[in-house]
Amino acid sequence: MMFANKIKFLREQKQMPQRQIAAVLEIDTATYCKIERGERRARKEQVIFLEGLFGIEKDGLLNLWLAEQIYSVIKDEDNAEKVLDIVHENIIEYKSVI
Repeated sequence: MMFANKIKFLREQKQMPQRQIAAVLEIDTATYCKIERGERRARKEQVIFLEGLFGIEKDGLLNLWLAEQIYSVIKDEDNAEKVLDIVHENIIEYKSVI
């Protein structure tokens, strides 16, 4: 729950109620609460909006959000580290081509 913990921390630091964040995201408070508890995933557009709202550097929250999505897929796999190595190698190869 890296992402969920971070947005809760940032919201509390700014002393903003959950209902206020939910309103600017155009979702109901219950949905935002679930995102903050890690029971529901935020959409990419919402993450980018939250970066601006909280004054976080570009991709700061987005990187956590993406990492959490990857983690949720491979966390129970015995070979998770090997899979991440393969992904990393492929990303490097892809970037060298473009």
